[in-house]
Amino acid sequence: MSIIKNRIIIPISIIAFLCCASSATFAQTTRARSAKKMRAAADQSSKAARVFNQIMDTREKSIPRELLDRAEAVAVFPGVLKGGFIVGGRGGSGVISRRVANGWSAPAFFDLGGGSIGLQIGVASTDYILLFMNERAVDSLLNDKFEIGGEGSAAAGPVGRSASASTDVKLNAQILSYSRSKGAFAGLELKGVVIKPDNDDNMQVYGMGARDILTGPDKIAMDKMPEGVRVFPQTLSRYSTRK
Repeated sequence: MSIIKNRIIIPISIIAFLCCASSATFAQTTRARSAKKMRAAADQSSKAARVFNQIMDTREKSIPRELLDRAEAVAVFPGVLKGGFIVGGRGGSGVISRRVANGWSAPAFFDLGGGSIGLQIGVASTDYILLFMNERAVDSLLNDKFEIGGEGSAAAGPVGRSASASTDVKLNAQILSYSRSKGAFAGLELKGVVIKPDNDDNMQVYGMGARDILTGPDKIAMDKMPEGVRVFPQTLSRYSTRK
């Protein structure tokens, strides 16, 4: 049997072959895209772990352990780009893990973006670390988008020995923010910055969105996480684990 279209006779067998070939190509493309996402996820987790290690290994200027022990979640956004003249913008991506029994959850993937006004000339790459100090801060984070300085009150986190003078900060701030600038740049405040889940990546890596990763009743156990992303919660556990 054949189909006549524009006076060209196309055998059914050829049509079937083309359909099969198209399906195979689509499947290969999907697998390749998934593998690429997994590699990117592992790279993002590795970068975040490396930044956190470097910060904590600088003894006199590290995040005070007493504050880290109080945090309910930790976010690391490595290499966030910020630049412009008068009106600037930020853009980057990172990971967030929430505290669980005897460790930290699988890292959920988030994007960070937003604008700022001020005297800004040039481009800088900055690493950001955010401590979410209570359940309310974590819950707000899991909305479609979370604006620092909007829904959540934030304060510059104290470092090293200055933590002893930070009682009010510890008690009142929902978020403590830290930054490490890799270039000469001014105005690293985070007011107006928006954090939102990258659920395209989360679905590709875990098959679930950020809310389920961080708040679901069945947290992903360490041995069930993709091997490439384990490095971030393992790194957090080096510095803070509640019994």
